[in-house]
Amino acid sequence: MKKSFDFDHLNFSEAVDEETEFIPLMTTEDEESMNSEEIPESLPILPLKNTVLFPGVVIPITVGRDKSIKLIQDANKGEKTIGVVAQLDDKVEDPTIEQMNRVGTVARILKMFRMPDGNTTVIIQGKKRFELVEFTELEPYHKATIAAYEVEDVPSDDAFAALIDSIKDMSLRIIDNSPNLPSEASFAIKNIDSNAFLINFIASNMNATVAQKQKILVEKDTKERALMLLTHLSKDLQMLELKNDIQSKVKTDIDKQQKEYFLNQQMKLIQEELGGNPQEQEVEEYKKKALKKKWPKTVKDRFEKELGKLQRMNSASAEYSVQVNYIETLIDLPWSEYTKDKFDLKRAQKVLDRDHFGLKDVKKRIIEHLAVLKLKGDMKSPILCLYGPPGVGKTSLGKSIAEALGRKYVRMSLGGLRDEAELRGHRKTYIGAMPGRILQSLKKTKTSNPVFVLDEIDKLGSDHHGDPSSAMLEVLDPEQNGTFYDNFVEMDYDLSKILFIATANNLASIQPALRDRMEIIEINGYTVEEKIEIAKKHLIPSLISSHGIKKSDVAISKEVIEKVCEEHTRESGVRGLEKKLAGIVRFVAKSITLEEDYNPTISVEDLQTILGPGHSKDKYQGNDAAGVVTGLAWTSVGGDILFIETSLSKGKGKFTLTGNLGNVMKESATLALEYLKAHADKLNLTTEIFENWNVHIHVPEGATPKDGPSAGIAMLTALASAFTQRKVKRNLAMTGEITLRGRVLPVGGIKEKILAAKRADIKEIILSADNEKDINEIDKAYVKGLKFHYVTEMIDVIELALLKTKVDNPITIS
Repeated sequence: MKKSFDFDHLNFSEAVDEETEFIPLMTTEDEESMNSEEIPESLPILPLKNTVLFPGVVIPITVGRDKSIKLIQDANKGEKTIGVVAQLDDKVEDPTIEQMNRVGTVARILKMFRMPDGNTTVIIQGKKRFELVEFTELEPYHKATIAAYEVEDVPSDDAFAALIDSIKDMSLRIIDNSPNLPSEASFAIKNIDSNAFLINFIASNMNATVAQKQKILVEKDTKERALMLLTHLSKDLQMLELKNDIQSKVKTDIDKQQKEYFLNQQMKLIQEELGGNPQEQEVEEYKKKALKKKWPKTVKDRFEKELGKLQRMNSASAEYSVQVNYIETLIDLPWSEYTKDKFDLKRAQKVLDRDHFGLKDVKKRIIEHLAVLKLKGDMKSPILCLYGPPGVGKTSLGKSIAEALGRKYVRMSLGGLRDEAELRGHRKTYIGAMPGRILQSLKKTKTSNPVFVLDEIDKLGSDHHGDPSSAMLEVLDPEQNGTFYDNFVEMDYDLSKILFIATANNLASIQPALRDRMEIIEINGYTVEEKIEIAKKHLIPSLISSHGIKKSDVAISKEVIEKVCEEHTRESGVRGLEKKLAGIVRFVAKSITLEEDYNPTISVEDLQTILGPGHSKDKYQGNDAAGVVTGLAWTSVGGDILFIETSLSKGKGKFTLTGNLGNVMKESATLALEYLKAHADKLNLTTEIFENWNVHIHVPEGATPKDGPSAGIAMLTALASAFTQRKVKRNLAMTGEITLRGRVLPVGGIKEKILAAKRADIKEIILSADNEKDINEIDKAYVKGLKFHYVTEMIDVIELALLKTKVDNPITIS
């Protein structure tokens, strides 16, 4: 009994009449019979546009070209045998021999019938492969001589059997995964006995191009043909599984969205039944809040537009929460809302003096601003920058200024800020977008004219996200900040009424354009006297209160505070002093708690027990050795003294510098030596001395990096003292830059240097004449007991600094 396959799944089923029987599948016996048939020498050639016919396979073809219809009609009347060849290009209507594949299949016409649209449909079955030799006729259709295209026998080994099983399995999986293939196709594949026909049947029906199918038809090696088919099926299966996965995920997402939509609709109906729509209630609440706002017309129009957009939105959509966030931001911002300034200048002065000792320049500037504001009633606020070492009260001063003016206080730390969006905000299209920190701070204070402290403005960073210091240019420009643009709000906001106070430790790291927009007020370090007053008036009362002890439990004298300042702290400010005083107060608190005996009046001797040993105070070290000079230096924690040491040794004029010196300081030493060489006669020196003696300059504390030009005159004096073996005047220090022409130039940090000199018991100081104005600005009480020498020429420094007498046991230099 022959197995058969119903081809209902093919598109020609409607044209088959009721008498059409099942078309049989080829068995092994049929294949052997077909292979034994002889092919004719000449056949009419039917070119196919979009398919390839394989031996044994039955396919329907629709013919529409006149030549093809004539060929089919004549063949159907005759022997019903034709040659079928696939075209190389399916767009060609009348292909030549060059436009057809050379290998085709002998076909037998099984059935022919007319379609309703006038075309002719033919069911043909492939027989054997052939190769075109040459065309013999072109009209009324193509005829050609052909030759048999022999292929190798089907292998019977286990490897080929496994290959066939793989092809079957993969074909069945493709049928299972494809919604377009009928399940009957798997029945057909399971019931094919012939391995060769199985390959041909699957190759004919697989999803492939004509060129890919033709390649399998041409292959003579059956095993290779099977491998080619398996490779293509594997790719097809992977693509099909991937497509099914994608469709499954999309369907799952759509199902989830539909479920959420229906649940939201049900929830909406329930809420309406219980007492109104919450979305409408929310909108009404926003409208009520808007009535109380005093915002500009542009902001009001924008708010109403955005509120209308919110009403039209579905509350379940992702944009709804973004829109709500935007509307709430517009409502929360203090548009045109200002606190009233207090114009009591005497009260303001008292508040500033109460909280901070000294700082006269800052206090003066704030009082001046208040005075103008009182007279004029309205003016743009100044942009102040308080510049000075750590711990001098720059940040806390902002809070006192706010209290003195009667304004709200805001502080924003800029240290390490790298992203421009932190200041300007993100566009509201981004997930999690919010306004910049400036507008967020105004939201918290609920006023548009607070005292706004921009802490550590010199520590602003920059990276690929942008340069925040460039964004600050608009914020800190009185001509521009009236229309500050935030990316989230997307409207101009007036910052001109804000009193911005920036703080910085180092002006050099601030962008020049930004520095130009600010009014720089330098806050120098405190003297020991100032620190004692600050400790007595502010630090000690605050520490007693915060540690839970009574005022009568501890008494810290002026002498004790001075000892702590000089031997337990090294700073310009009072932060370290506060920590040490806190240690004393903690000692008292512990003694009270443990009921230990202690003396409430803390003495200088008690500091050794409470705080441990202190560091030695920087002191002047004498003038007994030639080549040792006291210089003055500026550090980030205030002024300091340093010693320049010079020694000579027999040699060939080698010049050595040690002490962790920077390039500028090394250049100063070189300048000093060259000046001495050029002016040796003024010091009664011969030029041969410099060639016969090695010079070594060392600056102690080698672990500490040192740089800058201010040690120039100290190095010159040290070298002159070493070569002349003359003593340096006692209790003398100096600071100043030198030039190759012999000039003495001014340097900075004068106040800190003078205070350091006074702490070290220095009595006389040599400075550039241009630094005299800096000395005049210092409080007379701080410079009492100091004598200043102002010079313009380097030779004057030597004359002032060196005594006529030589040191004990001088080196004989010649």
